Amino acid sequence: MNGSHAQDRPCGNSRHVKPTQRPLSKRAQRRRNTPLSGRKQVSLQTGCVGPLLPMPTPSSNANPSNRTGSVERVTRETQVRLHLNLDGTGRGQVETTIPFLDHMLMQLVSHGLFDLQVEAHGDTEIDDHHTNEDVGISLGQALGQALGGRHGIIRFGHFLAPLDEALVQVALDCSGRPHLEFDLQLRSHRIGRYDTQLVREFFVAMVNNSGLTLHIRQLHGRNDHHIVEACFKAFARALRMATAVDPRRSGQVPSSKGVLEQAGGI
Repeated sequence: MNGSHAQDRPCGNSRHVKPTQRPLSKRAQRRRNTPLSGRKQVSLQTGCVGPLLPMPTPSSNANPSNRTGSVERVTRETQVRLHLNLDGTGRGQVETTIPFLDHMLMQLVSHGLFDLQVEAHGDTEIDDHHTNEDVGISLGQALGQALGGRHGIIRFGHFLAPLDEALVQVALDCSGRPHLEFDLQLRSHRIGRYDTQLVREFFVAMVNNSGLTLHIRQLHGRNDHHIVEACFKAFARALRMATAVDPRRSGQVPSSKGVLEQAGGI
């Protein structure tokens, strides 16, 4: 792609996240001082409680035969450790201290068949915004690492997911160009304790840091839980389709230009 064209391309509803500067809360400081090996974690897939599994060392280099990404993000508001394997079998251990977000991330595991480990904590005594956003940032960066130069992938994915009365459509392109179109008509301010505005903020963060072009559209729905869950299920299946290896590509980049841009300099 022509460099000047890439710079001029609008990013729609996406935005770039600025570094945070506020000091850690006392609760976050206590959590930071607790060794990760000593913490307990719930596997939402098995319902078992046990020690957090060790994560690989964060890396910025993608290996085409090992499509994984690992991120450790530490700010004055949050601490996130995340590992993603695109070629997994649907194994997940997720603890973000935000129960509804944990539930949604497990939809990516279950329906995308990705392996995902997440350990996150932050200043949730204020609200869930920073932790929710930083998990999205970390997942986007891990996805960018795992895709690398995007050699041999299908690149495009789409899915239409029903959940009772809700019906949500997701289409995406692993283009390297961050762009989000988000059209969910959520009626409630909260699902449980989860602020429904944070659904969009999660996808903004992920899109900016993975280089996805992502369109989310609600076709039907009345219950906000159903709508958001259908959204994550559709996203999981669309991402699974787009990141799958296309045997007919023979490892070539799926672009007539011969190259796809890398978001965030990955």
